[in-house]
Formats: sequence, structure tokens, C-alpha cells
Amino acid sequence: MSKIQLNDTGLSATMKISEGNPGAISVCAIMLKQGGEIDPDDFAGGFGNLLSMDTLGIYGSRIWMLFKDVCGEDLRVTIAILRANQLGFLSTSALKYAIDNCGEGIDVPTLVALVEKRLPAFQRAPQPPDECDGCGRKAELLFPNEKCYVCGYRKPIIAEATA
Repeated sequence: MSKIQLNDTGLSATMKISEGNPGAISVCAIMLKQGGEIDPDDFAGGFGNLLSMDTLGIYGSRIWMLFKDVCGEDLRVTIAILRANQLGFLSTSALKYAIDNCGEGIDVPTLVALVEKRLPAFQRAPQPPDECDGCGRKAELLFPNEKCYVCGYRKPIIAEATA
């Protein structure tokens, strides 16, 4: 039976499905905040992900296990996996097995690609730059605050401007 009720707020829904687990609380909080940007087709924005987990019976520590063990602590991937289930690409039993077995039994990258293909507005993974800002050589995976493997240049983190 679902824990979330029609009159629940984001906070009350988070507290109900997280069952007090700190990891689950943090995952739910970032889902509420960023879920609508990642999956703009979700009718309920970030709240839709909480509803999905409630419908699937994913509560407490299992929310954290989904995020950490199955999806590599990547919110975009976590939301894509929930969508893969909703779109019929992933059975509920396979999802629950993966949660209980550190991701075993599912091909996460393939499922994410299927969701991206079906939902063109779904946020794509950030692509690393083609070359290092420090030395101009080809850079493999040079994201903010990572060092270039050639020259040691560390790309600065660009803080959002607050006015």
C-alpha cells in the first residue's frame, strides 16, 4: 500500500518514504529539487520520482541502495532507471533484484539510452571537453576540478552567480 497521500507535501512525502534513512532523505531532497529539470516530461516534476518509488515499494535504505549501488550516485541515471520501469523497459522484479544485489541483472547504460531515445527532452549526460584549457591537448574526462593527465591543469569550478 502506498505511503504518500494526496495531501502530502514534498517534505512529508520524503519523510514517509525515506523512513528516516539519511541517505534516502538526501536522495529524495535532490530529486525534488532537480528532478523536473532532468525529466521535464514528468507531469509532477521531481515529486513524480517519489511517487514512482512509493508505487514500486522502494523505501528507506533501498532508496539509497538504488541511488548508490545501482546508479553510481548519479541522480540523472537514478531517474532514468525509474523511468525505464515506468516505460516498460525494466520489470519491477528486475529492478528490485538489482537494488538488493548491487545492480546485478540489469544493463544500466542500455536502459538509460532507451529512456533518452523515448524521451527526447530527458537531460543528457554532460560531455567532457575535447581538449584541455591548459595545454590544448586532447583531454579524456576533464570535468570541473579534475586535473589534466598531461599538464596537470585543474579546470576551475564555475560558481553560479548570485545577485
